[in-house]
Amino acid sequence: MALNTLQQLLDEGVDGRHVLVRSDFNVPLDDEGNITDAGRIDASLPTLKALLEGGAKVIVMAHLGRPKGEVKPEFSLRPVAEALSERLGQFVALAGDVSGEDAHERANGLTEGEILLLENVRFDARETSKDDAERAAFAKELAALAADNGAFVSDGFGVVHRKQASVYDVARELPAYAGYLVEKEVETLSSVKDAPNHPYVVVLGGSKVSDKLGVIEALAEKADKVIIGGGMCYTFLAAQGHNVQKSLLQEDMVETCSQLIDRYGDKLVLPTDLAVAPEFDKNAEKKIVGLDGIPEGWMSLDIGPETAQAYAAAVKDSKTVFWNGPMGVFEFPAFADGTKAVAEAMIAATRENDSFTVVGGGDSAASVRTLGLDESGFSHISTGGGASLELIEGKNLPGVSVVSK
Repeated sequence: MALNTLQQLLDEGVDGRHVLVRSDFNVPLDDEGNITDAGRIDASLPTLKALLEGGAKVIVMAHLGRPKGEVKPEFSLRPVAEALSERLGQFVALAGDVSGEDAHERANGLTEGEILLLENVRFDARETSKDDAERAAFAKELAALAADNGAFVSDGFGVVHRKQASVYDVARELPAYAGYLVEKEVETLSSVKDAPNHPYVVVLGGSKVSDKLGVIEALAEKADKVIIGGGMCYTFLAAQGHNVQKSLLQEDMVETCSQLIDRYGDKLVLPTDLAVAPEFDKNAEKKIVGLDGIPEGWMSLDIGPETAQAYAAAVKDSKTVFWNGPMGVFEFPAFADGTKAVAEAMIAATRENDSFTVVGGGDSAASVRTLGLDESGFSHISTGGGASLELIEGKNLPGVSVVSK
């Protein structure tokens, strides 16, 4: 898939032109509203800097959280505007609305090399509407901010799998291009999808089998091993006949997991021991048990050390690794060992085995930073969890197809 690239737009010239950019600033905040992981903001900087240096009048669209079409102050992009101002070394104004009077006034007042951040696009219910006409109407309002001779740059990889107004519909209103981030993500992940070097190991975690079912089926055909951890592994263990007690379980997926085990056999790698606790609490008592040793009423919050060692060995022996989803509740230090073992094995594979290692965004990327691991030890850390999974799975991504030739 050939993209219309940011470099093409820069070659055409952006000096004095309004350029509407869709970034992904859906960053985590603490109880005081402080950003706890600015990875997505940092990833947006190369595209924004290139446009500003080219003399563009930059208008950035983004969302934060799920305000569900209502203006909710706790989901304001004000913390993002402050973080961007600091990182870009210039003031980033925040519009008081999304596509209303204040946004238009500020957009019209931009001069070359200045930047404006619109308020949370999800404050407008039309952004995520299933009604094509509603989304199109909102997209026209957004595109109008770019005035005559404007352009659109898609640089929020974390949202390109969504058919939303600021991602998809606005690209039909203006000349549309992929930003540096989207271009890099598509190129890197496509290489894993289309031509992985073998042994190819996929590591999947996360809470629900149903969220990863299509990925498991798609990747089990290509990978040499599909390693299963996280909350969804307990549904697989239940399918094997183990009593997982109070561990996370999708009862309606047990039969599906049984069929997957029958179909793919040894290619699916499951835990052999578990780290369990009597309650979901970071200070809970921790025990290591076998698969049939979970005490009554307890729950598993991580894979056990024997499993972690086996998973790490498989990862180290690989030539390509794609990882999406933590192995346990990495936010609780006592139950972060499995996730840390997999991540450290990926770093070792990169450096010692010249493997191509990809962290598939979402909680996996967050865990790398939370655990203080060296990000340079991975070949690529994606900024989009759902988007990276869908691309690897081979699905069409609306926000990518709309900026393609």
